[in-house]
Amino acid sequence: MEKDPPFSMEYLERIRRVGSIANPFFCLMGIAVESAENGTAVLRMPVRPDMLNGEGWLQGGMYTALTDEAIVLAIYTMLLPNERIATITETTTFLAGSREGMLYATGRVVKKGKRVVFAEGEIRNGEAGGTLLSRTSAAYAVMRDS
Repeated sequence: MEKDPPFSMEYLERIRRVGSIANPFFCLMGIAVESAENGTAVLRMPVRPDMLNGEGWLQGGMYTALTDEAIVLAIYTMLLPNERIATITETTTFLAGSREGMLYATGRVVKKGKRVVFAEGEIRNGEAGGTLLSRTSAAYAVMRDS
């Protein structure tokens, strides 16, 4: 009996083939995949009025969620076919607010070990040269299917 492909490999292939529609959260939030390869991923997301908090700023959880998605996609590019991940810890530092425009999240693998992946991410308003809005550091457990 043939085994199904690992979710991470299948997901990466769907992202490469059909883009954002491979992830329902991406569709909900308007997230687009700019790139995902070699331990790095870049996503973009427009700031919409329905994402703002009561004071008119982008709600902080949006930064965390967007960065988490970029980091996980970056990690998926480095997983072996029998590996999967689970979050151990994730910390986001908020540096500036946003009310409008396009956000760019970059996720990158810092170190992939046999049992843990260390990764980081950041969000900027606008491409690489834009204002740094948040930084995230995270660790993920690596699990292997038998």
